[in-house]
Amino acid sequence: MALKTISARGQMNAGMSIEVECGNHRLIMDQPKHAAGQDLGPTPLEAILAAVAGCFGTIGRFIAHQQKIELRGMQFEIEADYDPAGLLGRDPSVRPGFQELRVKVDIDADLSREAKQAMLEQIEQRCPVADNLAHGTRLVSELV
Repeated sequence: MALKTISARGQMNAGMSIEVECGNHRLIMDQPKHAAGQDLGPTPLEAILAAVAGCFGTIGRFIAHQQKIELRGMQFEIEADYDPAGLLGRDPSVRPGFQELRVKVDIDADLSREAKQAMLEQIEQRCPVADNLAHGTRLVSELV
């Protein structure tokens, strides 16, 4: 199958807010008020957590459909740890990204615990957001 390319366009707005156009949608990311933002939307790091939940849910639906599982719902609790000293430039030896990302998933379907665990493993394996986080993707930045 041929590669598919997706794109987004973004710009800085007032204060700390960033507006990004993704397909036919607009996403505003900001910082909390205590961090000089206006709290108009999630932080970029929170948007990553939301993307993981969205991807797990979408892939869960695909798998349920393909395997003819009646999936009544899924719920997600996602946490990640990071050291702000890295992203603030206070300590160049500190990684600015997440140290660990933890995802708890509740699958509402008539499956045994083992079958739910197998489904969760398939979701994690097929989720492109999880793949990008776990295995890295080459990042190419250029000044225009």
